[in-house]
Amino acid sequence: MMRVEPILLEGHTAIAIEVKLPKTTLLVVTTDKGYIMCGALDVALLNERLRDRNIVAARATGVRTIEELLEAPLESVTYTAEDLGIVAGMTGREAILRMM
Repeated sequence: MMRVEPILLEGHTAIAIEVKLPKTTLLVVTTDKGYIMCGALDVALLNERLRDRNIVAARATGVRTIEELLEAPLESVTYTAEDLGIVAGMTGREAILRMM
């Protein structure tokens, strides 16, 4: 099953995506500039092999819901996300707001 819904954050709208897979759930919150995602995101791949794409993305681990993804500290971020002031340790919500 897949669920897609808008979420309002401080007057801005992002899109939350939840995909139920066998034995796991994929979680993403996205904006026009970038996204945050659960532990399935491979930040190293984005930074190394896809660096020329300048992808703004961040990863939080150990999350099971969209709300947890927004509240969890980020474990890793892409180089391009760092250029926007997004850093490991800030919450997913703070990162999404910087992506608006």
